[in-house]
Amino acid sequence: MQFFLLGLAALVLGLFLISGFTRANPAAMARQLRLAGGALALGAAAIFLVRGAAGPASLLGALGAWLLGWGAGTPSGPTQKSSGQTSTVTTEHLAMDLDHDTGAMSGRVLKGMFAGRDLDTLKPAELALLWHDCRFVDPQSAQLLETYLDRIHPSWREDVSRGERAMRDGDGRMTPDEAYDILGLAPGATDEEVRRAHRDLMLKLHPDRGGSTYLAAQVNEAKDVLLNQDR
Repeated sequence: MQFFLLGLAALVLGLFLISGFTRANPAAMARQLRLAGGALALGAAAIFLVRGAAGPASLLGALGAWLLGWGAGTPSGPTQKSSGQTSTVTTEHLAMDLDHDTGAMSGRVLKGMFAGRDLDTLKPAELALLWHDCRFVDPQSAQLLETYLDRIHPSWREDVSRGERAMRDGDGRMTPDEAYDILGLAPGATDEEVRRAHRDLMLKLHPDRGGSTYLAAQVNEAKDVLLNQDR
């Protein structure tokens, strides 16, 4: 695959050189670069598809097809610039749109605690929580969300890792103080109070009731830490 990408990069460079030597007019040069960009997008889509990333592959494939002028119903003859064209990819948790003119991405949440909200209305912490919820139970939605986050917040992975490290001690396990905070209890709470707080939170957060898989896992871990801390 690396040789494939290098070959596509060489194609783009070759087009630049050819256009310089032949003194092509700007319209011809633009068409050559558009075709090269379409080939690159389709090549990247093929790599994502082989790796099982169907969501990003669909978006890149649609972009490549548009650049190459493969749109349905396009008349033969000179290529005409389209306007207002979008592609939509729908997964279990997301409906994601790609604007062909600008490359901008937007989306709506279809399932879970943020259902019905647009992605651009979610705070960074909420987007991270949505990604946590999707990455194990719905990988396609997680991959789409990663592509979206890469565009609007390129350092999001580092920020998420930093936040997770801040919530853990040196060995990576939840501390009793963190467990009390998650369950909303004061230090020294009895086992019965721990079980009651856990039960009440799970009624609100359980994924089967539209809650958060990630937060439910945190609540379960907090209960286990506190009930086993003296054993």
